[in-house]
Amino acid sequence: MNKLRWAMDGGSWDLDISTPVTLEGEARAVPGYPLPLGVSRGTKLSRPKQTDFFQRFMFAPFLPSYSYSPASSGHSFSLQRCLTIPLSQDWFAALQGQFNLHKFVSSLRKQITLLRSSDSQTASLIPAICACLRDKSLYALGIYSELLLTPQDTLVLSSDANGNNDMPPRRKAVLHHEFPNHNLTLEAASPALFLDNSGNYWDVPLSLALDLASIPSYSGASYHFCMRHIAGLPKLFEGGNDNAGKMIPATLLPGITLRHAISFKKNVEIWRGEAKKLRMVQPFDIFLSNPHISASGIIGAVMTASHGDNSAGSEVDDLQSTAAGFSYRSHALKSAVHADMFSSVSFMAQHGSFQKWFLDLTRLHVRLDFPSGRKFLSGATQLAHDFVNSQQPTNKAIEAITPNATISLQQQIVGPFSFRVDSRVSVELKNQTDWCVHAHDTVFAIEYALQVLGSAKAIAWYSPKQREFMVELRFFET
Repeated sequence: MNKLRWAMDGGSWDLDISTPVTLEGEARAVPGYPLPLGVSRGTKLSRPKQTDFFQRFMFAPFLPSYSYSPASSGHSFSLQRCLTIPLSQDWFAALQGQFNLHKFVSSLRKQITLLRSSDSQTASLIPAICACLRDKSLYALGIYSELLLTPQDTLVLSSDANGNNDMPPRRKAVLHHEFPNHNLTLEAASPALFLDNSGNYWDVPLSLALDLASIPSYSGASYHFCMRHIAGLPKLFEGGNDNAGKMIPATLLPGITLRHAISFKKNVEIWRGEAKKLRMVQPFDIFLSNPHISASGIIGAVMTASHGDNSAGSEVDDLQSTAAGFSYRSHALKSAVHADMFSSVSFMAQHGSFQKWFLDLTRLHVRLDFPSGRKFLSGATQLAHDFVNSQQPTNKAIEAITPNATISLQQQIVGPFSFRVDSRVSVELKNQTDWCVHAHDTVFAIEYALQVLGSAKAIAWYSPKQREFMVELRFFET
């Protein structure tokens, strides 16, 4: 299932991300917005399967998560537990339950305060606890089913409901089919959860999607075709019908969107360590056992066609997204076509073989994304014109050629434990001499390598911007 993720990270696809705000533990990045960071990106391993693994093999009776939502109850520290249903070897079914511990403690404190202020001498704490436990908004329950129809076809059905009456039940059906060199995904979700680059979650009433992608390769060509139909007007997650004056992303408005892209990827190995590994000592992670320095580059083109309200996006929204290429929009036909080029350059360096117990792993990953080729060429042409005419370059031209940078740093702490931080970096030009570097969407994580499985890890990550904390399980990820 890990092959279903496409190799191109140019910001053109609504990839899945991890989030603790729902029992499913998954959301989508709004199409056209910057992709989420590596630590917070979801895996193809479902949340019930992760919970079941922690319960069976890591002796964790509950899986914790934390989120903050100012639109509803504020803080939410929850505990999740999974009950598997034994059906067959090809059919995994489970009941996923969640208990909001933070809300329970807050309610109990209020009850205790009322008891202390009461004149009744017969007041007991037990009825107060029972009264708090009867609050349906403390609970969430989900049903998950994953059926292997054939060796190439997998059908996933899920449904979850929250005791909070303001939150509608969430249902999803996904069909995966593996071709020899391609992967096909059909998905229907109601409502579908999306996350924009401002940190706002949006509920789309109905989302239907078809996704066809070539299997990612180490180097070479890849292509991707995606079709999505959105029905109904999106609204803020847990915000009812009030969008609090926030602008709905144009790509989430009702309509049909077709997106097709082709890219070429090239990997270059600059240096690989030749020092011998410790004998009879298994690395904590076999995928992280080779010190090296490498680089990779991706260049490609993407074309998007849309019909419906999503084609009539405002200029403000276009500026927030990467819509700076060649565009044609017909308001009369409610249709639009957009085409552009993109590129990405990555640099990876690793020191240590992750075998010793102290300071035997240091990894640095830097990625520079150029989401719009036309914007870059326009800025480069303007800068060349300014230099030829001995003119001071404008901030707009400099910003046009400045890439979106993402930096990831991982450092072993002790044994299988390592610390990791991911951050998106941007440069703000106030004037010609005053440059400010800002870190956005920083995510901190503690990773625990499961040595017995070769390459697997448990990750506890926290996002200060989203005010979210989550524990996840990852297999065969670097």
